[in-house]
Amino acid sequence: MADTILCIDIGSGTQDVLLYSPDMEVENCPKFVLPAPARRIGEHIRQLTGKGRDIWLHGSNMGGGVSRAVRAHQQAGLAVAATPGAAYTMADDLSRLEESGIRLTEQCPEGSAPVHLTDFDEAWWRRFFETAELDWPGSVAACAQDHGFHPGKSNRMGRFNLWRTLLTEGAGRPESLIWDSPPAMLTRLADLGRDIGGGPVADTGAAAVLGALYVDEIEAHGRRTGITLVNIGNSHLIAFLLFDGRILGVYEQHTGCVDGPKLWADLARFRRGSLSFDQVFEENGHGCLTLDLPPEADGFGPTYVLGPRRSLLAGYDVTFPAPGGDMMLAGCFGLIKGLALRGPKSGR
Repeated sequence: MADTILCIDIGSGTQDVLLYSPDMEVENCPKFVLPAPARRIGEHIRQLTGKGRDIWLHGSNMGGGVSRAVRAHQQAGLAVAATPGAAYTMADDLSRLEESGIRLTEQCPEGSAPVHLTDFDEAWWRRFFETAELDWPGSVAACAQDHGFHPGKSNRMGRFNLWRTLLTEGAGRPESLIWDSPPAMLTRLADLGRDIGGGPVADTGAAAVLGALYVDEIEAHGRRTGITLVNIGNSHLIAFLLFDGRILGVYEQHTGCVDGPKLWADLARFRRGSLSFDQVFEENGHGCLTLDLPPEADGFGPTYVLGPRRSLLAGYDVTFPAPGGDMMLAGCFGLIKGLALRGPKSGR
Protein backbone atom coordinates (compact mmCIF):
# COMPACT_ATOMS: atom_id res chain seq x y z
CA MET A 1 0.00 0.00 0.00
CA ALA A 2 1.36 3.43 -0.94
CA ASP A 3 2.11 5.88 1.84
CA THR A 4 -0.92 7.72 3.14
CA ILE A 5 -0.85 11.49 3.73
CA LEU A 6 -2.73 13.14 6.58
CA CYS A 7 -3.85 16.50 5.14
CA ILE A 8 -5.14 19.12 7.58
CA ASP A 9 -6.65 22.52 6.76
CA ILE A 10 -6.59 24.46 10.03
CA GLY A 11 -9.14 27.25 10.28
CA SER A 12 -10.42 29.41 13.10
CA GLY A 13 -13.55 27.33 13.71
CA THR A 14 -12.77 23.91 12.27
CA GLN A 15 -9.90 21.82 11.05
CA ASP A 16 -10.85 19.91 7.92
CA VAL A 17 -9.04 16.63 7.51
CA LEU A 18 -8.38 14.13 4.73
CA LEU A 19 -6.48 10.86 5.17
CA TYR A 20 -5.39 10.47 1.56
CA SER A 21 -4.24 7.19 0.05
CA PRO A 22 -3.16 7.26 -3.62
CA ASP A 23 -4.27 3.66 -4.18
CA MET A 24 -7.80 4.22 -2.82
CA GLU A 25 -10.81 5.84 -4.45
CA VAL A 26 -10.97 9.33 -3.00
CA GLU A 27 -14.60 8.75 -1.97
CA ASN A 28 -13.36 5.99 0.35
CA CYS A 29 -10.58 8.02 1.99
CA PRO A 30 -11.44 8.90 5.61
CA LYS A 31 -12.55 12.53 6.05
CA PHE A 32 -13.22 14.53 9.21
CA VAL A 33 -14.39 18.02 10.15
CA LEU A 34 -13.23 18.67 13.73
CA PRO A 35 -13.04 21.67 16.08
CA ALA A 36 -10.00 23.83 15.36
CA PRO A 37 -7.05 23.54 17.78
CA ALA A 38 -7.41 27.21 18.80
CA ARG A 39 -11.04 26.61 19.65
CA ARG A 40 -10.23 23.54 21.75
CA ILE A 41 -7.35 25.23 23.59
CA GLY A 42 -9.39 28.39 24.08
CA GLU A 43 -12.08 26.34 25.80
CA HIS A 44 -9.43 24.77 28.05
CA ILE A 45 -8.23 28.26 29.05
CA ARG A 46 -11.81 29.34 29.79
CA GLN A 47 -12.21 26.33 32.08
CA LEU A 48 -9.05 27.34 33.94
CA THR A 49 -10.42 30.89 34.18
CA GLY A 50 -13.55 29.50 35.80
CA LYS A 51 -11.39 27.64 38.31
CA GLY A 52 -9.39 30.78 39.15
CA ARG A 53 -6.08 29.31 37.97
CA ASP A 54 -3.15 31.35 36.69
CA ILE A 55 -1.80 29.97 33.39
CA TRP A 56 1.55 29.51 31.65
CA LEU A 57 1.50 29.21 27.85
CA HIS A 58 4.24 27.16 26.20
CA GLY A 59 4.78 25.42 22.89
CA SER A 60 4.33 26.96 19.44
CA ASN A 61 3.06 30.02 17.60
CA MET A 62 -0.47 28.98 16.61
CA GLY A 63 -3.81 30.35 15.49
CA GLY A 64 -4.65 33.65 17.16
CA GLY A 65 -8.12 32.58 18.26
CA VAL A 66 -6.50 31.67 21.59
CA SER A 67 -5.85 35.38 22.21
CA ARG A 68 -9.49 36.13 23.07
CA ALA A 69 -9.48 33.52 25.82
CA VAL A 70 -6.16 34.88 27.14
CA ARG A 71 -7.49 38.46 27.28
CA ALA A 72 -10.62 37.29 29.10
CA HIS A 73 -8.38 35.44 31.56
CA GLN A 74 -6.46 38.65 32.29
CA GLN A 75 -9.68 40.66 32.60
CA ALA A 76 -10.78 38.18 35.26
CA GLY A 77 -7.76 39.29 37.32
CA LEU A 78 -5.73 36.13 36.72
CA ALA A 79 -2.04 36.00 35.78
CA VAL A 80 -0.76 34.93 32.38
CA ALA A 81 2.83 33.89 31.69
CA ALA A 82 4.25 32.53 28.44
CA THR A 83 7.41 31.38 26.76
CA PRO A 84 8.54 33.78 24.01
CA GLY A 85 7.83 31.15 21.36
CA ALA A 86 4.24 30.69 22.49
CA ALA A 87 3.77 34.43 23.07
CA TYR A 88 4.06 35.15 19.35
CA THR A 89 0.58 33.64 19.09
CA MET A 90 -0.71 36.87 20.65
CA ALA A 91 1.56 39.52 19.08
CA ASP A 92 4.71 40.19 17.05
CA ASP A 93 5.95 42.84 19.50
CA LEU A 94 6.78 41.01 22.73
CA SER A 95 7.66 44.21 24.60
CA ARG A 96 4.10 45.48 24.09
CA LEU A 97 2.82 42.09 25.19
CA GLU A 98 4.77 42.43 28.44
CA GLU A 99 3.30 45.91 28.88
CA SER A 100 -0.15 44.31 28.69
CA GLY A 101 0.74 42.23 31.75
CA ILE A 102 1.90 38.94 30.23
CA ARG A 103 5.10 37.72 31.88
CA LEU A 104 7.67 36.10 29.56
CA THR A 105 9.46 33.13 31.10
CA GLU A 106 10.76 29.74 30.00
CA GLN A 107 9.78 28.25 33.36
CA CYS A 108 6.27 27.59 34.60
CA PRO A 109 5.58 29.90 37.57
CA GLU A 110 4.71 28.08 40.76
CA GLY A 111 0.98 27.47 41.01
CA SER A 112 0.27 28.18 37.33
CA ALA A 113 -1.42 25.64 35.07
CA PRO A 114 0.64 24.85 31.94
CA VAL A 115 -1.22 25.19 28.63
CA HIS A 116 0.44 23.73 25.54
CA LEU A 117 -0.10 25.75 22.35
CA THR A 118 0.19 24.00 18.99
CA ASP A 119 -1.74 23.74 15.75
CA PHE A 120 -0.77 20.06 15.57
CA ASP A 121 -0.72 18.00 18.75
CA GLU A 122 0.78 14.67 17.68
CA ALA A 123 -0.17 12.93 20.93
CA TRP A 124 -3.82 14.00 20.44
CA TRP A 125 -3.80 12.80 16.83
CA ARG A 126 -2.26 9.46 17.74
CA ARG A 127 -5.04 8.89 20.28
CA PHE A 128 -7.59 9.86 17.63
CA PHE A 129 -6.13 7.41 15.10
CA GLU A 130 -5.97 4.64 17.68
CA THR A 131 -9.62 5.18 18.64
CA ALA A 132 -10.65 5.21 14.97
CA GLU A 133 -8.54 2.07 14.36
CA LEU A 134 -6.58 3.78 11.59
CA ASP A 135 -2.91 3.24 10.79
CA TRP A 136 -0.63 6.21 11.40
CA PRO A 137 0.02 8.02 8.08
CA GLY A 138 3.28 7.99 6.20
CA SER A 139 3.44 11.79 6.27
CA VAL A 140 1.52 14.90 7.30
CA ALA A 141 0.81 18.03 5.25
CA ALA A 142 -1.00 21.06 6.64
CA CYS A 143 -2.18 24.55 5.82
CA ALA A 144 -3.10 27.51 8.01
CA GLN A 145 -3.40 31.26 7.64
CA ASP A 146 -0.24 33.17 8.56
CA HIS A 147 -0.07 36.97 8.54
CA GLY A 148 3.67 36.67 9.08
CA PHE A 149 6.12 38.26 11.50
CA HIS A 150 6.40 42.00 10.82
CA PRO A 151 7.30 43.85 14.05
CA GLY A 152 6.81 47.57 13.63
CA LYS A 153 5.45 47.15 10.11
CA SER A 154 2.08 46.56 8.44
CA ASN A 155 0.99 42.93 8.63
CA ARG A 156 -1.21 43.51 5.60
CA MET A 157 1.61 44.82 3.45
CA GLY A 158 4.06 42.24 4.72
CA ARG A 159 1.70 39.38 3.94
CA PHE A 160 1.04 40.70 0.45
CA ASN A 161 4.78 40.69 -0.26
CA LEU A 162 4.45 36.91 -0.10
CA TRP A 163 2.19 36.96 -3.16
CA ARG A 164 4.40 39.55 -4.88
CA THR A 165 7.33 37.13 -4.54
CA LEU A 166 5.20 34.31 -5.97
CA LEU A 167 4.51 36.30 -9.14
CA THR A 168 7.89 37.95 -9.62
CA GLU A 169 10.31 35.27 -8.39
CA GLY A 170 8.28 32.04 -8.38
CA ALA A 171 7.25 32.38 -12.05
CA GLY A 172 3.63 32.20 -10.90
CA ARG A 173 3.75 28.42 -10.57
CA PRO A 174 0.83 27.21 -8.38
CA GLU A 175 2.99 24.47 -6.88
CA SER A 176 5.34 27.13 -5.48
CA LEU A 177 2.58 27.84 -2.93
CA ILE A 178 3.58 24.60 -1.11
CA TRP A 179 6.67 24.88 1.10
CA ASP A 180 8.95 22.38 2.77
CA SER A 181 10.66 25.39 4.38
CA PRO A 182 8.33 28.41 4.45
CA PRO A 183 9.70 31.97 4.14
CA ALA A 184 11.27 33.17 7.40
CA MET A 185 8.50 35.72 8.04
CA LEU A 186 5.86 32.95 8.19
CA THR A 187 6.57 31.97 11.77
CA ARG A 188 3.27 30.18 12.36
CA LEU A 189 3.77 27.96 9.32
CA ALA A 190 7.39 27.34 10.35
CA ASP A 191 6.24 26.10 13.76
CA LEU A 192 3.47 24.07 12.14
CA GLY A 193 5.95 22.44 9.76
CA ARG A 194 8.17 21.51 12.69
CA ASP A 195 5.25 20.15 14.73
CA ILE A 196 4.02 17.91 11.89
CA GLY A 197 7.49 16.42 11.56
CA GLY A 198 8.95 18.51 8.76
CA GLY A 199 6.17 17.94 6.24
CA PRO A 200 4.96 20.42 3.63
CA VAL A 201 2.87 23.45 4.63
CA ALA A 202 0.89 26.14 2.81
CA ASP A 203 -1.25 29.19 3.43
CA THR A 204 -4.85 28.06 3.77
CA GLY A 205 -6.22 30.46 1.14
CA ALA A 206 -3.66 29.38 -1.42
CA ALA A 207 -4.32 25.72 -0.65
CA ALA A 208 -8.05 26.19 -1.24
CA VAL A 209 -7.41 27.78 -4.63
CA LEU A 210 -5.05 24.93 -5.51
CA GLY A 211 -7.94 22.67 -4.53
CA ALA A 212 -9.91 23.99 -7.50
CA LEU A 213 -7.13 22.69 -9.76
CA TYR A 214 -7.68 19.23 -8.26
CA VAL A 215 -10.79 19.16 -10.46
CA ASP A 216 -9.45 17.98 -13.83
CA GLU A 217 -12.00 19.98 -15.82
CA ILE A 218 -10.99 23.23 -14.10
CA GLU A 219 -7.28 22.62 -14.60
CA ALA A 220 -7.86 21.82 -18.29
CA HIS A 221 -10.06 24.92 -18.66
CA GLY A 222 -7.24 27.05 -17.27
CA ARG A 223 -4.88 25.66 -19.91
CA ARG A 224 -7.20 26.71 -22.75
CA THR A 225 -8.21 30.14 -21.49
CA GLY A 226 -7.72 32.42 -18.50
CA ILE A 227 -9.77 31.63 -15.39
CA THR A 228 -10.38 33.37 -12.06
CA LEU A 229 -10.11 31.30 -8.87
CA VAL A 230 -11.59 32.80 -5.69
CA ASN A 231 -11.57 31.55 -2.11
CA ILE A 232 -13.90 33.48 0.23
CA GLY A 233 -12.96 32.58 3.79
CA ASN A 234 -14.54 33.74 7.03
CA SER A 235 -11.98 36.52 7.49
CA HIS A 236 -9.98 36.73 4.24
CA LEU A 237 -10.71 36.31 0.56
CA ILE A 238 -8.09 35.70 -2.09
CA ALA A 239 -8.35 35.49 -5.87
CA PHE A 240 -5.89 34.38 -8.52
CA LEU A 241 -5.83 34.88 -12.29
CA LEU A 242 -4.59 31.65 -13.87
CA PHE A 243 -3.66 30.85 -17.46
CA ASP A 244 -1.63 28.02 -18.99
CA GLY A 245 -0.40 26.75 -15.64
CA ARG A 246 0.75 30.14 -14.33
CA ILE A 247 -0.70 32.58 -11.81
CA LEU A 248 -0.69 36.03 -13.40
CA GLY A 249 -2.52 38.04 -10.75
CA VAL A 250 -3.41 37.98 -7.06
CA TYR A 251 -5.96 40.00 -5.07
CA GLU A 252 -6.47 39.71 -1.30
CA GLN A 253 -9.05 41.51 0.81
CA HIS A 254 -10.75 41.10 4.18
CA THR A 255 -14.11 39.41 3.67
CA GLY A 256 -15.88 41.84 6.00
CA CYS A 257 -14.86 44.79 3.79
CA VAL A 258 -16.94 43.73 0.79
CA ASP A 259 -20.43 42.64 -0.12
CA GLY A 260 -21.40 40.77 -3.28
CA PRO A 261 -21.69 43.78 -5.62
CA LYS A 262 -18.45 45.33 -4.34
CA LEU A 263 -16.53 42.06 -4.69
CA TRP A 264 -17.89 41.43 -8.18
CA ALA A 265 -16.89 44.96 -9.24
CA ASP A 266 -13.40 44.48 -7.79
CA LEU A 267 -13.02 41.16 -9.62
CA ALA A 268 -14.05 42.79 -12.91
CA ARG A 269 -11.28 45.40 -12.52
CA PHE A 270 -8.86 42.69 -11.33
CA ARG A 271 -9.44 40.69 -14.53
CA ARG A 272 -8.73 43.79 -16.64
CA GLY A 273 -5.54 44.53 -14.72
CA SER A 274 -6.88 47.91 -13.57
CA LEU A 275 -7.38 47.20 -9.85
CA SER A 276 -4.47 48.82 -8.02
CA PHE A 277 -2.60 47.80 -4.90
CA ASP A 278 -3.24 51.21 -3.34
CA GLN A 279 -7.00 51.01 -3.84
CA VAL A 280 -7.28 47.64 -2.12
CA PHE A 281 -4.86 48.60 0.66
CA GLU A 282 -6.68 51.87 1.37
CA GLU A 283 -9.93 49.89 1.67
CA ASN A 284 -8.26 47.87 4.49
CA GLY A 285 -7.31 44.96 2.24
CA HIS A 286 -3.91 43.43 1.58
CA GLY A 287 -3.43 44.45 -2.03
CA CYS A 288 -3.58 43.52 -5.69
CA LEU A 289 -0.91 42.77 -8.27
CA THR A 290 -1.19 41.68 -11.90
CA LEU A 291 1.51 40.89 -14.42
CA ASP A 292 1.11 41.57 -18.14
CA LEU A 293 -2.15 39.81 -19.01
CA PRO A 294 -1.93 38.03 -22.38
CA PRO A 295 -4.78 38.48 -24.86
CA GLU A 296 -4.91 34.69 -25.25
CA ALA A 297 -6.32 34.54 -21.70
CA ASP A 298 -9.49 36.11 -23.11
CA GLY A 299 -10.30 38.21 -20.06
CA PHE A 300 -10.21 35.48 -17.35
CA GLY A 301 -14.02 35.35 -17.43
CA PRO A 302 -14.73 31.81 -16.11
CA THR A 303 -14.85 32.21 -12.33
CA TYR A 304 -14.68 29.39 -9.77
CA VAL A 305 -15.53 30.23 -6.16
CA LEU A 306 -14.78 28.23 -3.01
CA GLY A 307 -14.83 28.89 0.72
CA PRO A 308 -17.32 29.08 3.59
CA ARG A 309 -18.50 32.56 2.53
CA ARG A 310 -18.85 31.70 -1.17
CA SER A 311 -22.55 32.62 -1.02
CA LEU A 312 -21.41 36.27 -1.31
CA LEU A 313 -21.30 35.61 -5.05
CA ALA A 314 -24.50 33.57 -5.27
CA GLY A 315 -26.51 34.76 -8.26
CA TYR A 316 -23.46 35.93 -10.19
CA ASP A 317 -21.92 34.21 -13.20
CA VAL A 318 -19.72 31.87 -11.18
CA THR A 319 -19.27 28.15 -10.60
CA PHE A 320 -19.07 26.60 -7.12
CA PRO A 321 -16.80 23.53 -7.45
CA ALA A 322 -16.51 20.75 -4.88
CA PRO A 323 -12.99 19.27 -5.18
CA GLY A 324 -13.05 15.57 -4.45
CA GLY A 325 -16.80 15.85 -3.93
CA ASP A 326 -16.49 17.98 -0.77
CA MET A 327 -16.02 21.77 -0.82
CA MET A 328 -15.05 21.77 2.87
CA LEU A 329 -11.94 19.77 1.97
CA ALA A 330 -10.78 22.05 -0.85
CA GLY A 331 -7.66 22.99 1.12
CA CYS A 332 -6.76 19.35 1.73
CA PHE A 333 -7.19 18.48 -1.94
CA GLY A 334 -5.16 21.58 -2.74
CA LEU A 335 -2.27 20.21 -0.70
CA ILE A 336 -2.49 16.95 -2.65
CA LYS A 337 -2.65 18.82 -5.98
CA GLY A 338 0.27 21.08 -5.11
CA LEU A 339 2.44 18.12 -4.12
CA ALA A 340 1.52 16.31 -7.35
CA LEU A 341 2.34 19.36 -9.49
CA ARG A 342 5.78 19.85 -8.01
CA GLY A 343 6.71 16.15 -8.09
CA PRO A 344 9.40 14.74 -5.77
CA LYS A 345 10.70 16.95 -2.97
CA SER A 346 12.31 19.98 -4.49
CA GLY A 347 14.08 21.17 -1.33
CA ARG A 348 11.99 24.34 -1.25
